[in-house]
Amino acid sequence: MSDASTEALAAALDLQTVRVVRQIAERGSLTAAAEALGYSQPAVSQQLRRFEERTGIALVERVGRGIRLTESGRVLARHANAVATALEEAAGELAEIRGLRTGRVRLVAFPSASATLVPRLIARLTASHPGLDLTYVEAEPPEAVAAVRVDRADLALTFSYPGDRDDPHRASARGLEVRPFGDEPMRLVLPVTHPAAADEVVGLEQLRDEPWIAGCPRCRGHLLELAATAGFVPRIAFETDNFVAVEGMVAQGLGVALLPDLALAASPRHRGVVVRPTAHADVRSLHLVTAKGAERVPAVGAAIAALEGLAGR
Repeated sequence: MSDASTEALAAALDLQTVRVVRQIAERGSLTAAAEALGYSQPAVSQQLRRFEERTGIALVERVGRGIRLTESGRVLARHANAVATALEEAAGELAEIRGLRTGRVRLVAFPSASATLVPRLIARLTASHPGLDLTYVEAEPPEAVAAVRVDRADLALTFSYPGDRDDPHRASARGLEVRPFGDEPMRLVLPVTHPAAADEVVGLEQLRDEPWIAGCPRCRGHLLELAATAGFVPRIAFETDNFVAVEGMVAQGLGVALLPDLALAASPRHRGVVVRPTAHADVRSLHLVTAKGAERVPAVGAAIAALEGLAGR
């Protein structure tokens, strides 16, 4: 038989026909098969006729007043148990997923979320849906977006800065779903002895002559843009992605820094520093990145809802 003929038969073979043949083989009559399936005898007969009309294959034949399976019917009956069992198992697994008793979420997020949002998300999902399989990998936004694109992650928590020239949510995220997750305030970190530490709000121009401690490359780029708007070029004396190290350096009077809220929440507050909002209430934007339509997958939808609940708090 050609591949095309096999495909046509497979398309015509529905689960209900498999069940009917299975019951005829087990019970020996149309009447008993119909009763076992909860259908009328005419409905079962019609099911068999429709299959014969679509395929030209008869599954039953008359013998006196009764019926019996044809050779084709016996072939189908031989496979019926395995087919029906496999489909029933698949239906059971789908029901488990729909009920969130099982499922998988592969999460990726940036470092300052690792010590703040991510543990709370995992704890919340573990408590509400203990059957979910949760994994987490830390990555900066460009790598996180790429992980979703190549199906190494289901959900990415990312950030971008206003005017970000290398924003990974533009061309590289084309075809993906990028939803806003909120704005995160940027804060100035100063030594407690700094003259501006007494101010409630600090403008970057007040710090034009200070040495700066900068973070990741994209964070440094944002600092340079904000400083340019304030009319100066910052003197970057030290560079580190370690938030605790940044606060330690500031506490020792080695410079000042600009950090996002989550980075400050991820590290214990050093006694030698103060944190102040910027005069222009600068922020970075947070995003959730998934494949198109991924929120319809129950496990991913639950993770998105949990994250949005955390953002609301």
